[in-house]
Amino acid sequence: MKLLAAISNHGLGHLAQAAPVLNALRTLQPDLELTIWSSLSAQALRARIEGRFEHRHHAADIGLIMHDAMRVDLAASHAAYQAFHAGWPDRVRSEANWLHARGFDRVFSDVAYLPLAAAAQAGIDSIALCSLNWADIAQAYLTGLPGMDAIFSDMIAGYRSANSFLQPAPSMPMPQMARRRAIAPIAALGRNRRRELMARFGLPATGKLALIGFGGIAYQGKGRLPALENVTWLTPDDWPSRSTDVISFHDLAMPFLDLLASSDLLVTKVGYGSFVEATAHAVPVLYLDRPDWPETPYLAAWLAEHGNAAVIEEQALFSNRLESVLTELWLQPRKPAIRANGAEQAALRLIERRA
Repeated sequence: MKLLAAISNHGLGHLAQAAPVLNALRTLQPDLELTIWSSLSAQALRARIEGRFEHRHHAADIGLIMHDAMRVDLAASHAAYQAFHAGWPDRVRSEANWLHARGFDRVFSDVAYLPLAAAAQAGIDSIALCSLNWADIAQAYLTGLPGMDAIFSDMIAGYRSANSFLQPAPSMPMPQMARRRAIAPIAALGRNRRRELMARFGLPATGKLALIGFGGIAYQGKGRLPALENVTWLTPDDWPSRSTDVISFHDLAMPFLDLLASSDLLVTKVGYGSFVEATAHAVPVLYLDRPDWPETPYLAAWLAEHGNAAVIEEQALFSNRLESVLTELWLQPRKPAIRANGAEQAALRLIERRA
């Protein structure tokens, strides 16, 4: 199979969904010829995707432009969509010609709509996979702004041209999307290296490891994390806090999934990858609410059912109130890890659609 995989660059959540599918597909098809179309770095892609691939390193979609992991830049997002859709029919035609010239058998997208529209015009089967779609997300923020109605129509038409739209649990309902098919959750698994971490940094065996992860989108918080007895914070390199109870990812020198598998807590925002990966490792989640984000009700309800979780206000995360919230969270009866085998289901679907 010669496959084009388009992966959105809105943090790392889309890569967290797509990579397990591509890895499962390579197991089924060892001779897979894979091209990745994404503005994510090759380093980020190789950290998750196994085997060889060609990298078409530019954006296949817009997503949203963010001030930080919690806040959407509306003006920049609007401008980016207007630029991206300028001369839209010609752009789709150009990409269709490129797909045809490269001889792709199939297009897989999480969850850019331009490759799907181009695939339809080129007569190539395509499969979309995601817990969301950018039409619903963009409509929540950009409805009523000049030129957006026509852009929304282009987006929806692109998505509806896919031969199938796979929705890994938990997903938004997405009634606008055609040929929807629900599948199981998707999550890659890490290796528990807790003993190694505790020994390397001289931490007590009874200590707690609290991992900070905001899905690959910059976020530096609203202050310094409080010092809590017997808690060590594992933080991104750009976090401002630096003290004896904080260890940066650079110093940890370990894959994020291994850190997650080794931790007692994930601190994050509402997001598919963070919620499902933590629940697949039976790691409790403390998250910042995103009431404006359209996925929030569906992800939060799923996490409450399947995992151990608590929500906290942004200011409270950096206050003394954090200690009582964590104490209550860690006292919850621990729920077992979920089975996240949606990647295998999606890979089989890609095989089934093979001409």
